[in-house]
Amino acid sequence: MVKICCIGAGYVGGPTMAVMALKCPEIEVAVVDISEPRINAWNSDRLPIYEPGLDDVVKQCRGKNLFFSTDVEKHVFESDIVFVSVNTPTKTQGLGAGKAADLTYWESAARMIADVSKSSKIVVEKSTVPVRTAEAIEKILTHNSKGIEFQILSNPEFLAEGTAIKDLYNPDRVLIGGRDTAAGQKAIKALRDVYAHWVPVEQIICTNLWSAELSKLAANAFLAQRISSVNAMSALCEATGADVTQVAHAVGTDSRIGPKFLNASVGFGGSCFQKDILNLIYICECNGLPEAANYWKQVIKVNDYQKIRFANRVVSSMFNTVSGKKIAILGFAFKKDTGDTRETPAIDVCNRLVADKANLSIYDPQVLEEQIRKDLSMARFDWDHAVPLQQIKAEGSSEQVNIVSDAYEATKDAHGLCVLTEWDEFKSLDFKKIFDNMQKPAFVFDGRNVVDAVKLREIGFIVYSIGKPLDSWLKDMPAVA
Repeated sequence: MVKICCIGAGYVGGPTMAVMALKCPEIEVAVVDISEPRINAWNSDRLPIYEPGLDDVVKQCRGKNLFFSTDVEKHVFESDIVFVSVNTPTKTQGLGAGKAADLTYWESAARMIADVSKSSKIVVEKSTVPVRTAEAIEKILTHNSKGIEFQILSNPEFLAEGTAIKDLYNPDRVLIGGRDTAAGQKAIKALRDVYAHWVPVEQIICTNLWSAELSKLAANAFLAQRISSVNAMSALCEATGADVTQVAHAVGTDSRIGPKFLNASVGFGGSCFQKDILNLIYICECNGLPEAANYWKQVIKVNDYQKIRFANRVVSSMFNTVSGKKIAILGFAFKKDTGDTRETPAIDVCNRLVADKANLSIYDPQVLEEQIRKDLSMARFDWDHAVPLQQIKAEGSSEQVNIVSDAYEATKDAHGLCVLTEWDEFKSLDFKKIFDNMQKPAFVFDGRNVVDAVKLREIGFIVYSIGKPLDSWLKDMPAVA
């Protein structure tokens, strides 16, 4: 019986291994992590992450051929294939700080694998890593191998949070990179055979190691670039009276471009896009390619600009001050159908409004109060580091932030409301009820273009929608700096 072990029980490792266990009932799959609370949650009725469909998958397999454990070394020792899905956060200090990936956790995992292994193993990069990381991992394993053979494969994930289970069931492609040697090709085949239980073989792409590693960074950079492109266009649409939704539709009907990732918004978030682009920038710079690095820097700059522009629009529209005013924040997760808040645009928008002395009332259907408060107090890039290394800013604004349990409580007596996550429930709210209970004039700032601006204006709201023709009120307000 083949045994698979995955080091890291996070957003990638947990769902990926759960689906693998479901689709390969004859394979034993263990997900291991040093975090006891996280493993306890995976073994409970309340999983540590929210993902549609994940509960059902875990419950079908847990205790049969899917196991969650803190006994990392035992399961690594027993396994034939070891997936490594540990954090690769952006470095916060030292060489490459603010751009380079911190491979501390990866290196620790590699050394542990070498220490406990007594039989040959296939070690699979599942984390997103810089190009040629496999070479460094190979050196660590080889120099500590004690005669044991290790083969390194790159198998990057291409999951979208909110649709991760669907993506795992029916992936666009599975990418496996390995060495062009007999042993390397044998390892590629072994992993390909696992995925072939449910993925058509023609959708399993096999490449060399470096192509696989770079493809992951490239895919996320290309997707983020599309979002920044349409967001840059949204600013121009507001200035000219064009409608970004209509422009995006016209552009997206071109078969060479396509319609996906052309929705204007307050900005992209999530654990991958910014981190991977910063990593790509650093790699370009290290390889003497400043022009290429500058191109990708602009994708990040436009994303930051969009968040700043949105927050400034809120302030300028409300008589150029939000001091002492209650602002309702609807949605804190970086996208709908996930509780993930990593790099969510809501953090920057909320912090800018708090800095302008606003009082925030925040509601999100999946994000816990503890997480929201932690995000608003944490230094940038620290969310993915171990807790002892996280830098928490001084608690000076907590009294300005209130976390509530529903949208109506958030908006009661508010001067304005901001939609920052495209949760479906926000489309069907009773906005007449909300309007009646808000201060007047009542403002709606839609950062996701989910509300019906025409109907809201008929109710009496002053509405700002990203990339849409400006409400006449907004045209008369001070220019956004």
